[in-house]
Amino acid sequence: MKTRLLGYWVATLVIGVETLAGGATDLMHGRAALVSGPFVLDIITHLGYPAYLLVILGIFKVLGGIVLLAPKLPRLKEWAYAGVFFELTGAAASWTLHRDSASELLGPISLIVVAMISWALRPSSRLLGSIFTRNAAA
Repeated sequence: MKTRLLGYWVATLVIGVETLAGGATDLMHGRAALVSGPFVLDIITHLGYPAYLLVILGIFKVLGGIVLLAPKLPRLKEWAYAGVFFELTGAAASWTLHRDSASELLGPISLIVVAMISWALRPSSRLLGSIFTRNAAA
């Protein structure tokens, strides 16, 4: 049981921090290249998306990262995991459809696996069904 909990927290910290940091980076680069240059802006425009999409993605990624790392909130966690999955599969699809190097898929696919591990190893207190179980017993 301790191995499962450790695996959950390692995967959750990786995907939660990556989602939170990625969202913050998207927000900063969506408005202006303030930190490390226009790297994220270059990527998104290279793939054919408008720059303002970074602001939209950034807001949802910051919120999702917070929810994944926060205690409780099982319903919001389900939405956050779904959002992470959709965002990362969308990134992988964008790279594929743009016919860029297959190596570009390693990042999104690796993070999808980490997100799925985090979701699959959730403790029972973080499962959506646990709300209904507790309310039915009350």
